[in-house]
Amino acid sequence: MSATNAIDAVFARLKETGETALIPFMTMGDPDLETSVELLQAAEEAGAHMIELGIPYSDPLADGPVIQRASERALRNRISLLDCMSVASKARERGVKLPFILFTYFNPVLQLGLERYFELLKEHGFSGMIIPDLPLEEDGEVRALAEASGIHLIPLVAPTSEARVERIAARAQGFVYCVSSLGVTGVRSSFHEGIDSFLASVRKAASVPICVGFGISNREQAERFAGQCDGVIVGSAIVRQVEEALPLLTSEQAGERERGLASVRDFIADLKPRVTA
Repeated sequence: MSATNAIDAVFARLKETGETALIPFMTMGDPDLETSVELLQAAEEAGAHMIELGIPYSDPLADGPVIQRASERALRNRISLLDCMSVASKARERGVKLPFILFTYFNPVLQLGLERYFELLKEHGFSGMIIPDLPLEEDGEVRALAEASGIHLIPLVAPTSEARVERIAARAQGFVYCVSSLGVTGVRSSFHEGIDSFLASVRKAASVPICVGFGISNREQAERFAGQCDGVIVGSAIVRQVEEALPLLTSEQAGERERGLASVRDFIADLKPRVTA
């Protein structure tokens, strides 16, 4: 019998406690690889339940300006997919236990080669992956390798036809990533007007947990979705917090660096939805 995927184990535990999973996204290599390791530690200390490790990419179709800027900073240091995977291993060496999800566009995966890619995912301790530009119609080979490797291929689903929502959600592994707003990632004050019925349709079609992301930036917004979803994903707001802390995070003074890490850690901790009775 195969081992339980760490993502599944977390959702099973949270179902018992009534908690909503908090899933931060961070761009690896921003501002450097060592700081990325420390930020993963900070996220776990803040109470995150799993984390998306974003691979910097030169043509990020789904990413808004905040994450694009983070990718540009990382790419100036020639950060590669392999470098980002090594961050996960270094974090594990320092005791980080929460599940890791690799967020990457498909081109870097193709350049590496699919079999080698999955070997490295296992080697570096990843539990899941998200490839936003890999459509359902073209994911057959990746899906087969993912299932053979015990690593979840997590789909994104946006408000679209009910039939397509059902097709995507029915085949999902790990969880369904529900896109709360139309367009690219970014902090928002409002969401797609049909978001509640959309989430209900995904819930009906999916046999795995559903999580919502794109635009969630504070606890109030996280709690707005907590009753409808099993998890909330926060990306741009956290990446922006890292950006604002860059003068501290890049300081050669240990105290300044710790202040920068603490500002990100406190921000993530404040995002956690409260458990309701």
